[in-house]
Amino acid sequence: MLRVSNLKRGFGSGATRLEVLEGIDLQLEKGELVALMGPSGCGKSTLLNIIGGLLEADSGSINLASFDYGTDHSKKLVDLRRRGVGWIFQDYHLLDHLSALDNVALALELSGLESNKAETQAKLALERVGLGDRVTFKPDELSGGQRQRVAIARAIAGSRPLLLADEPTGNLDIQTGEEILALFKELCQGEDALSILMVTHDPVLASKADRMLLLRNGKVAASDVKEAWGESAGGAR
Repeated sequence: MLRVSNLKRGFGSGATRLEVLEGIDLQLEKGELVALMGPSGCGKSTLLNIIGGLLEADSGSINLASFDYGTDHSKKLVDLRRRGVGWIFQDYHLLDHLSALDNVALALELSGLESNKAETQAKLALERVGLGDRVTFKPDELSGGQRQRVAIARAIAGSRPLLLADEPTGNLDIQTGEEILALFKELCQGEDALSILMVTHDPVLASKADRMLLLRNGKVAASDVKEAWGESAGGAR
């Protein structure tokens, strides 16, 4: 479903140039939950930003469903961000004065969907994440876990095939974080299964994904908890 081939990206020039990604190859199948770990500053966010169409690579290619890109400028990838990729962050980025329903529907309207269709899709997305009875609640009336579920509903509304999750449980307690991971697993099942690439610093959480990848020295490789959280990894963040 997602294929990243020989992706390279550096920053700066001349003697100060830093090569961050030095030939990334990875694949995600439909319905897979894959955890990505690695030392602080190793390029995890850079990789997610390129896959998500927010940053262009120096070279290499990405195939996601019907989208082929990689070195394209972000201005050319608006449709990818609308229909291909949903984002989930550590911070929920919800509008405090809007209800859960309106937070999700607004994102759909901004992508060009008519208001009535946006509201219908928003309700379905909120039901899918277990918040069908909280659609009228504003963020300050919801728990941290429920706010993250609203953010997840916003990300999955519009039937995007891939979710990019950047430290999605970073602001949550252990139990709530496990509940969010359980929700991710549910979203990766059935006919409407999504694929999720999740950056996390938590090796226990990562070990519950379908696969773990370690990003280090500009490359990714299959990993396990010991390798990702050992001295050889320099500590994962």
